[in-house]
Amino acid sequence: MRERLFIGGRWVTPSGAGAIDVVDPATERVCGRVPDGDLRDVDAAVAAAVVAFDDWAATPAQSRAAALAGLAEALREREDELARVISTEMGAPWDNALHVQTRLPVEIVESYVDLAAACDQVERIGHSQVWREPVGVVAAITPWNYPLYQIVIKLAPALAAGCTVVLKPSEDAPLNAFLLAEAVEAAGLPPGVVNLVTGSAAGRSLAAHPGVDMVSFTGSTRVGALVAAAAAGSIKRVALELGGKSAAVVLPDADLDAAVRHTVGNVCYNTGQTCTALTRLLVPADRYADALSTAAAAAASYELGDPREPGEHLGPIATARQYATVRGYLDLGVAEGASVVAGGPAPAAEHRPAGFDAGWWVRPTIFGEVTSDMRIAQEEIFGPVLCLMSYRDEDEAVRIANGTPYGLAGAVWSASPEHALAVARRLHTGRVDINGAAFNPLAPTGGVKKSGYGRELGHHGLAEYQELKAIQL
Repeated sequence: MRERLFIGGRWVTPSGAGAIDVVDPATERVCGRVPDGDLRDVDAAVAAAVVAFDDWAATPAQSRAAALAGLAEALREREDELARVISTEMGAPWDNALHVQTRLPVEIVESYVDLAAACDQVERIGHSQVWREPVGVVAAITPWNYPLYQIVIKLAPALAAGCTVVLKPSEDAPLNAFLLAEAVEAAGLPPGVVNLVTGSAAGRSLAAHPGVDMVSFTGSTRVGALVAAAAAGSIKRVALELGGKSAAVVLPDADLDAAVRHTVGNVCYNTGQTCTALTRLLVPADRYADALSTAAAAAASYELGDPREPGEHLGPIATARQYATVRGYLDLGVAEGASVVAGGPAPAAEHRPAGFDAGWWVRPTIFGEVTSDMRIAQEEIFGPVLCLMSYRDEDEAVRIANGTPYGLAGAVWSASPEHALAVARRLHTGRVDINGAAFNPLAPTGGVKKSGYGRELGHHGLAEYQELKAIQL
């Protein structure tokens, strides 16, 4: 149980007297408790970040790089504890919790060590010097689906740039953030450079706070719009990474079996709770029947299981609210006339793995006969649900892929990499994978349309936290 907030380099008693229960999604039992901070706590955290900013911004880039290296080491020393906490509070199976939810975030922090060291470099344009300077105090508001990863892809570039940070994690999976704050303390970062507040109203307060210079938010499109509106009054910088309804386009010459199996695996990973998940699979009409049978077999191969155990199984949906949302879409898909190829609506008890009499479990679901006018093809479900769709020609495939309000990710499959690249260029989205290409933690990720704006990761992510100043000599 956590009773204090990390503000100004100290663990302080919150002004608010309330607390928020953290619930284990596999058992529906309370597994932790964090403070429900109020506006006074937000004010204190922002004030600490403001006080710390000038000295941290003036700290030599090499010293900021060394601080990031120390933070990465402090996190690595606690990786088992972090993985165990993340598995418990949001249901990620052990392999996911250790490798993607914990070790990948450490690698992200390490990736900013060299980038931080180069921040003092000056660009020369004719008789001008162009300096990159930190934006200022950053409010980082993060979600529950990849909780530590989403924190560090904001925190690491902000610290590298010379910004100070007020972190507000999701109240559904906040416990890992307290371990992060302890790692910040162990690494010896100056007081006030990183501050942690939790609370149901803290995010709104930070977005509108006059002492905050930038808000970086990851979450739903609905809440992202509210964050942007709250920030507009003070004309602060805003970066939004929001929802997605990404399409995998399988071209006629592609390896259909590989494309279908990869896409099913993608939409099942992290129990479908990935904003970049490929939730629509577009295949040529004359190969549709084969795609259906392959998708059904692939989905049936995934088992649900105890998130504390290693293996390839799926964990539960992370929150009761999201579970109700996913179950609602399963019913909606049937009501809209889609065929259930695998999974689908069923009594809750039929979805649970052996040994569990509670928890928010959903089996992988494949909907067939899906058309673009259906809500399940247009709206983000955020669960292990795939819509299988057919197309007549390449132009129609591109129209279907681009025909949602979102533009976060996508995929193209073809025997010709050149042809796949040409189609990828036509997709209105921030990121496209060709033939199952691996994730690149140094390449930018982010969206267009209602998927948000701004980019994260690598030097493009660093630039989000920097201002440009031209000095003419």
